[in-house]
Amino acid sequence: MASTEQQPERQENAASDSAAQAVPVEPKPVEKQAILDLLVKEKSRNSPIRFACINLYPADVALADEPQLEEVAGDAYSNTWTPKKPLRSALTKENGTLQFRSLKPGKYYAEYAHLPKLPPFALELKAGRNYAEICIDYDVQMHFQSYDKAGRPKQGLPAVGERLEVALEHDYDRHVRARPVNTDLQAVSGKSGVFATRLQQEGRLQLAFEFSIPALQNTWLTSSTGNLMGPTEAASLGEKVRPVAQFVVTTEIEIMTNAMDTMRGGTGCDSVNVTIGRTDSPADEDVSLWNSIRESTEALSFDNYSNFIGLVIDGQRATDKSALMQEFQRMKQTRSISFMNGEAYRLLRAATEAFVMVNAGVDPAKLEPTRSRLPGDDVSTKPLEYMDSRDINARGMTRDTYDNEYLQRDPSGSENRLLPYLALIRRKLPELEIANLNTMETQLGYSMVQERLRYPLMLELIWSYWQEEGMLVQTTNAITRRFQNVRAPQGNDPLANLETDPLRPLNNLLWGYLQDEQNRLTVVRRNYEYDHHYGLRLEGKAVRDFRPADTRSKFLEAFHHLLRMCSQFFRQDDDTTVKADAFPVLNALKEVHLVLSQGAHNQYGDLPSVARVEMLMQQWLLARPEFREFLPTRIMVAYPEPWMDRVDSMKKLQGWGDTSVLHFRSLAMFGEQILLSVRFGAWSDVFEPSQAFNWARFWRPQIQGYIHAYRAATGVDLTGTATDTVVDATMPSVLLQRRLDQQHRAA
Repeated sequence: MASTEQQPERQENAASDSAAQAVPVEPKPVEKQAILDLLVKEKSRNSPIRFACINLYPADVALADEPQLEEVAGDAYSNTWTPKKPLRSALTKENGTLQFRSLKPGKYYAEYAHLPKLPPFALELKAGRNYAEICIDYDVQMHFQSYDKAGRPKQGLPAVGERLEVALEHDYDRHVRARPVNTDLQAVSGKSGVFATRLQQEGRLQLAFEFSIPALQNTWLTSSTGNLMGPTEAASLGEKVRPVAQFVVTTEIEIMTNAMDTMRGGTGCDSVNVTIGRTDSPADEDVSLWNSIRESTEALSFDNYSNFIGLVIDGQRATDKSALMQEFQRMKQTRSISFMNGEAYRLLRAATEAFVMVNAGVDPAKLEPTRSRLPGDDVSTKPLEYMDSRDINARGMTRDTYDNEYLQRDPSGSENRLLPYLALIRRKLPELEIANLNTMETQLGYSMVQERLRYPLMLELIWSYWQEEGMLVQTTNAITRRFQNVRAPQGNDPLANLETDPLRPLNNLLWGYLQDEQNRLTVVRRNYEYDHHYGLRLEGKAVRDFRPADTRSKFLEAFHHLLRMCSQFFRQDDDTTVKADAFPVLNALKEVHLVLSQGAHNQYGDLPSVARVEMLMQQWLLARPEFREFLPTRIMVAYPEPWMDRVDSMKKLQGWGDTSVLHFRSLAMFGEQILLSVRFGAWSDVFEPSQAFNWARFWRPQIQGYIHAYRAATGVDLTGTATDTVVDATMPSVLLQRRLDQQHRAA
C-alpha cells in the first residue's frame, strides 16, 4: 500500500498519461428543430373543429387517391381507400388546435382525415415555431320559419308564443350529423335536419348546433398512442377509435313581444298594456375607436400593472414570451443608473416603462366588439354587451371596421391609413415622409411616425393632474423625506414619531428612488404642462412664481359646458316620449376638440408618458404591505386599489383635507377616457348629430361618474339647472384650497 506522501505524485502521473492518450472529440452540432402549431376551423362560420384527425406526411410520400363514396344506406364511406402510414397523427383540442414537435425543417403535407376528402395541405416548416390554418368549408346555412298558434306560417320576426322551426342546410347531409345544443330544441319527425321550439320570452335567442363528422372508413387511431393504423392492425390490437370531428355553429335571432299576449279581459272591454322603450341607435365607425380607447385605458390600470410587476419580481419573465415581457427585456438591457445599490429600482423602472409603452398604444386585436383573442378561443362579447346596454346597435361591426372603414388613406397618395383627425393634419404637411417607429430617421429627422398616425398613444395628462391633486405625489415625497431623516419644513412633523423600521424590506427600492430624483419630473415642470394642455394649475409654495407663455384659458369653461350639455341630453334621452337633441352636444364637442388640439403639439407624447411611469411606480410602492405597517390605515374601508388608503391616511396626518382620494382617482380615470375620445375624433368635420348622439350614449357612465366625483371633490355641481346660463369655470385647485381653508377654520 502506498504512503500518503506518494499518492499526489501517482495521481498527477495518471492524469498526465490520460491527457496524452485523450483524443479530442468535436461536439456534435445541435440540429435545429421545427414546431408546428395548427388550427383547424370551419370556414363559413370561423368555428374551430375539435377532435379532428390530422395526418402529417413528409413531402416525398405519395398519398392515396381520393376515395369514391358508395351511395348505400348507413355509412356511405369507401371500403377501398387505404391511406399511407403517416409520420405523425393527432387529434385537435377543444379549441381546434394541435401541435407537432421535434420536426426537421422542410416540406410536409397535412391531411384532413374526414369528409370532404381534400388534397393535402402543403407546409414549409422552418426552424422554430410555425403556425398554419386548415379551413374546411361545410357551408352551413340556417333557415327560420315561425308559425302562429293556429299553425299558419308567419312572415317577419318570430314572436313570443309562436313555434319556431330551424332547418339546417349543408353539404354531405348523409354523413354530417347535427344535434342542437339548446335543450328546448326538438327534432321534427319526418323532416331531416329540422328542429323546433316554442318561444317563451322576448329578446335575443341564441341557437347552437353541434356537427359531428366521422373519419373516413379505414382511419383508425389507437386510444393509447393516437397513431394511425390500418383495419387489420387495429383489429389485432383490439382497441381502436374512429375519430369524430366536431364543430359548433351559433347564431342569434330576435324574438318580438306578441301584442295579443298582453291583452287581458276586463269588465265590458279589453285592456292593452303598452310599454315604450328607447330605440337603438345605429353605430358608426367611430365606435371602434371608442372601444379601443376604453380598453387601452383599462389595460393601463393599476391592477394590470401590479400583476405585471408581480410576474417580474417572481422571476417568470424568463419563460414568458409575450410582447410585454420582450419589451421589458429590451428595456432592462438599455436602461442604466449612475449610482450604486440601485438594481431593484432599475428593474422596477424598466418594467414600468415597458408596461406603459406596450399598453398605451391601440392594439388592433381590441377593436372588434365580438373578437377572438387567440386562435380557437371563445368569442368575447364584453364590448358588444357594453354597447347593448347603451342602446347602440353595433351588430354590423367586423374585425376590419377600424382599419377598412374608420381609418382614411394617406392624402399624399401612399398606402398608409391614418386616423381621420390625423389625416387632416397630414394634409397640412404633405412634404414630410412617414417613417417606422424607433428607426434612425424618426429619431434624428423631421418625419411622421406611421404607427402613431394609425394607432396613437392613448394617454392624457389630466390623469396625472388629478392624481397630483389627490396628494399622491405629496404623500410619496413626505415618506421619502422621513426616510432621509429630514423634518417637514414647517411646524410639527407628524411622521417624526413614526419609526421607519417596517420599511426595511423596501430599503433598496427607496434608496434607488431617492438617488434618481434628478432624473424625475419636477412639480414645476408638470405644472407648466398642465397649464399648456388644459389651463389647469396647482396651488402651493412650490409653484408660486408661475409665468406661463401659452395657456388654454378656455378649456375649463368649454369642458364643463360639454358636461352640462350631456346632462341635459341624458334627461331628454331617458324620456321615451321624445327624441333627444344631440346638436348642443355636437357643438360643445367641437369647441373642446378645438381647444385640445391647440395644446396637442407641445411634448404631447413624452411628458404624459413619463409622468404616468413615475406615478405608477409611486402607487406600487405605496401599495406594498410594508406601508400598511408604517401608516395607520383603515382596514375596513373597501378601496378598489391598495395604495389609496395610504394616501388618505397621510392626508389625515398632515391635515391636507378629508376628501377621499377615491374621488380624485375617478376624476383621473374618467377624465382621461372622455378627453381621449374628444381629442382623436375628427369633430371639426362632423355636421350630423348622430355621431354626437352615439358619443353621449357610449360615454354616459364615464361622464356621469366624472360629474359626481367633481362635486364630491370640489363641491361644484356641473349639471346646473335650467336657469343657469354660465358654467362654473373656477380653477379646481382654487376650489380645493377654499374647502381646505373652511375645514381648518371649522376645526
